[in-house]
Amino acid sequence: MASPTLPHDANWVRADTLFSSEEVNTDLAIIGVPAREESLSPTSAHQSPDAIRSALARYSTYSRSHEVDLREIEMRDLGNVISPEYEDGELRVAEAVKDARSNHKLLVALGGDNSITYSVASGLWPEISHCGLITLDAHHDLRDGRSSGSPIWRLIQSGLPGTNIVQIGISDFANSREYSERAKDHGIHIFSRDLLRKRPISDVMLEALEIAGGSSREIYVDIDVDVCDRSVAPACPASVPGGISADELRQAAFLAGANSAVRAIDITEIDAASDSPDQRTIRLGALLVLEAACGVAKR
Repeated sequence: MASPTLPHDANWVRADTLFSSEEVNTDLAIIGVPAREESLSPTSAHQSPDAIRSALARYSTYSRSHEVDLREIEMRDLGNVISPEYEDGELRVAEAVKDARSNHKLLVALGGDNSITYSVASGLWPEISHCGLITLDAHHDLRDGRSSGSPIWRLIQSGLPGTNIVQIGISDFANSREYSERAKDHGIHIFSRDLLRKRPISDVMLEALEIAGGSSREIYVDIDVDVCDRSVAPACPASVPGGISADELRQAAFLAGANSAVRAIDITEIDAASDSPDQRTIRLGALLVLEAACGVAKR
């Protein structure tokens, strides 16, 4: 079904107009990484980067809470990486992002399934041991093999110390004992879903940024939207009832964007084709982009 035509108002600028395609250095750049071939669940996540771009038209450029108008910063759209899966695709991702840390304060990668966390992070940091990683995810993603369930394990195998990794929102009955023990054995810092019932996400996120950043490390933040409650993320195949709220995830995206050590964020695991009729998951993905951008504007 075609989207309704949105009204035009010169005094209500839409957020989809913020992104330039010109080859300039910017405060924030987005890039689509429409991976789906290695997903553990059948998915149309390859449709999500463009769906998120379209959903930006639903929002304005102004954050009342932070008194920021995103028209005041420079943002660029780097387009989509073609066929980003498997070894050849990961090389294409690495080529597409190799200059991002030099050219932009923050790169936001729009997935695609969660396999892109490996390809984007390793493309940005060929010496992966030099960065820290925060995941907001119901799952450890420490599976063996090569899939949307293995990017964190693949990064560890490539040299990322487990002690540089913080995982927020890990859910009950969404992980096996074996992979939970693997996380513990490698020194990964875990803030479980249960803990988030006792501590505000803002406190947890600030502590996670301190751990992942160490004394001087740059940070990659992986936002797997299935960390959210299934009622707000129905388009995430592995979201569970009882996850965190959309508001909590938006706060986390803002705090990540506001921290100058954070150089890249990904937004993953949304299957645009299975969203609810009101597109609530895709619209949340678009808001995560805007919250991260608002954070950059406050740096």
